[in-house]
Amino acid sequence: MTSLSHDRHCSEIVAQIDLLRATIEGTDLTVPVPSCPGWNVGQLLRHLGGGQRWAEETVRTRATGPLSDEHFRDLSAYTHEDPAVLGPWLAEGAERLADTLRAAGPDAELWTPVTGGTTGFYARRFTHETVVHRADATLALGAKFTLDHEVAADALDEWMELGSLPFHFEVHPRMRELLGPDRTIHLHATDTAPAAGAEWVVDLTGEHITWRRAHEKAAVAVRGPLVDLLLVTYKRRTPAEADVEILGDAELLNFWWERVSFG
Repeated sequence: MTSLSHDRHCSEIVAQIDLLRATIEGTDLTVPVPSCPGWNVGQLLRHLGGGQRWAEETVRTRATGPLSDEHFRDLSAYTHEDPAVLGPWLAEGAERLADTLRAAGPDAELWTPVTGGTTGFYARRFTHETVVHRADATLALGAKFTLDHEVAADALDEWMELGSLPFHFEVHPRMRELLGPDRTIHLHATDTAPAAGAEWVVDLTGEHITWRRAHEKAAVAVRGPLVDLLLVTYKRRTPAEADVEILGDAELLNFWWERVSFG
């Protein structure tokens, strides 16, 4: 599995919102979201739609610095949302973001939260922001969450890339505690063909966190369906809730999950 194209990312932003709209139709959006404490489903989706609009403005204006994001952080006004209102609003924002990203192309330079960013960062980031928050809403509503394997693998690649950026050590010095001899972690998807290469090795033995797609023996291994691996890595499901098997040093695995976290 290779990284998705810019156009595929743009398409997925819209497709994931379409799936989300189908999930929330006729439901009670005041249901709490366990994976986003303090929010109900309606507030979660206002956060997601607000974030997509923020990204669209950032790309459209080629922002040279961060725009205000207060409008999708303070969700106190959105405690009783109506799916009939929220669904079309989400669709409008997703379409607008996808159109703006396509018009800009993947290589336009602008401000991003990581160095050297381009519009391609926002296409990929908001694909997976939408995927994970769709999972939050779907699971909170008691529905089954499914995801295309190419998208799930790209989401795990992105998580690995962002989670291993060296600047994290400056912002969160305790992450250096992760590093040490014989500290390797292997994630192995059990429901994909070998040619898909859906295996990840996290290497904590050097001066920085590194990762690679590989089949290697490690201090601890997590085996299970690809989407379950994604949900566990993003802390949307515990290993006990997901269909995964842990072999080896489970304490190292938990140590890593606790210190490498976002989304």
